[in-house]
Amino acid sequence: MRSSRRGFLGMAVVAAAGSRMLTASAAADRYPSNTALYADPALTEGVDYARRFRRHEWFDDDLTQRYGVQRTVMLAPHGGGIETGTSELCLAIAGYHPATLEPSSPVHDYWMFEGLRASNNGELHVTSTNCDDHVARALAAGSLNAVGLHGCTAAQAGLADGTEAVLVGGRNNAFKSRLLTRLNAAGIRAIDAASIPDLNGDEPTNLANRTLLGAGAQLELTTPLRVAMFGTNTRADRKNTTKPVFWAFTNATRAAIADVEATQPII
Repeated sequence: MRSSRRGFLGMAVVAAAGSRMLTASAAADRYPSNTALYADPALTEGVDYARRFRRHEWFDDDLTQRYGVQRTVMLAPHGGGIETGTSELCLAIAGYHPATLEPSSPVHDYWMFEGLRASNNGELHVTSTNCDDHVARALAAGSLNAVGLHGCTAAQAGLADGTEAVLVGGRNNAFKSRLLTRLNAAGIRAIDAASIPDLNGDEPTNLANRTLLGAGAQLELTTPLRVAMFGTNTRADRKNTTKPVFWAFTNATRAAIADVEATQPII
């Protein structure tokens, strides 16, 4: 069985555009699963790492009407200081302002794992195929669609140094097509990741593909694109210094989600 970068990815810190961005290395993950990471007595939740999620309430106690339910979940398994910028995008695409958490309809469920350290957050990276966090798995398994947000370098994407782009992968081809169309129309260089095995997110065990449909979407943003999204690229300030490209990316992704959900009537 072919392994991919998501199957044994480690992270290393590099300098980019005057800001610290985290990128991938070929080293194996320190932890084989989230369960193993959570069990490490050397780590403290709230100090080394954090988990954030929102599962919106579902109920229908009306005998005559049908009510909608959440169909899409946003996932950032390497947020905070691990693959920087993905936490903020996760919240915004889910419909919550990353600084204030003010909601904007429609809203979507989300889950993220975040590195909180001042450095060495790459040690907290657990590949998406090995993510066994119970909440993350439950949210993905209860959704028709999932979007996994990740970061990569331009070199890993096979692009020239400094290229701002996003690779669109995952097993849901219809969703991928919508994302490619919407992102490119918004002025974001979006590339089909199908020809890039290490980044195409096609493993069935990838968290984003553990949906009711057995397929989801994965977005791999290059370091230069993520740098361009924020005025000040620190964990404390990213949420307060989002730039137009951040919102262009967010709105295009939300539009693609709406496109896909329009084809999924509640039965």
